[in-house]
Parts: sequence; structure tokens; C-alpha cells
Amino acid sequence: MGLLKTWRDTAYSETANKGDLQRFWNTYFEAETEIYATLLKNPDEVVTGTVKELADKFEVSVMTMTGFLDGINDSLVTPNPIDEMEEDTVVNLGFDKALLYKNMVAAQADWLYELEEWEAIFDEETRKALYKEQKSSTTIVKEEKVYPNDPCPCGSGKKYKKCCGKN
Repeated sequence: MGLLKTWRDTAYSETANKGDLQRFWNTYFEAETEIYATLLKNPDEVVTGTVKELADKFEVSVMTMTGFLDGINDSLVTPNPIDEMEEDTVVNLGFDKALLYKNMVAAQADWLYELEEWEAIFDEETRKALYKEQKSSTTIVKEEKVYPNDPCPCGSGKKYKKCCGKN
């Protein structure tokens, strides 16, 4: 069985004890935060190695590293082959800084996008702009309804029903 399937079966188990699952995620989030803090200190360095080597480098289990790789994959410049990943698969952690920040916002992971290491990468104004860009990208804007007696949106000056609203 592949590492990713094992990770997902464990992390998203429907049959696991809720308390155990909560402790599992708390432990994972602590490790994830430390890995991101380390990576963000040298954001232009592309860390590479096998899954096992990266787990050892960051002092986490292979399963934790698998979860981390699953989470960061959408933010990488070159995505990893996470579906077929095994312990000896060579992977990279070369991330797009802006995309990573926005993906953290999208995941509502404030403990990650509020890491102090971001301050050396983006100034406050840029972080706010990225935050706003991500939030607005998922906001549905409903077009204003045009009623028959409203002025036509085409700018003709006629009522909508007498202009573009004709059938």
C-alpha cells in the first residue's frame, strides 16, 4: 500500500476514536508548523531528498512527512508524485511563496500564515494583499438583477423592457 493511502486512511479515519484522532492531528500540526518555520527561513532553497531522508532531516515520522508532502504539493513549483510515493521516492520542497501563503489562507491555517517567518519574505502590505486576493477568489458575487423598468445596463437610456429586455 502506498504511503499516501496509508496517511489518508489514518488521518481521515471514520472508525478511529475521536480523542485519538484529535491527538493525532494536534501532533501533526505541531510538526507541520516546525517544518514550515524551518523552510520559510530559507524560502529560495529547494530542499530535496527521499521521503525517508526528509523525515529524518525534520525529525518526524515518515507518515508525518507524507502528510506534509500531501499538504504542500499544490504549492510546489514542481509537484511531487505523491500518489505513487514510497519511502525511497525522491521529492522536493521547492514552493511558490505567494501560492503557499494563499493556500494556507484557503485552508484557514492561521497558525501557518501568521508565522513570523513570513515577515522576512513579504511585508505586511503584501501579506494583506495576498490574503485579500485569496479570500475574494472564493467569494461569489451575485449580479444585480435588472428589472423591466430599470434603465438598460447597455447605456442606451431606455428602460430595460424596451431595449435589451425585449424577447
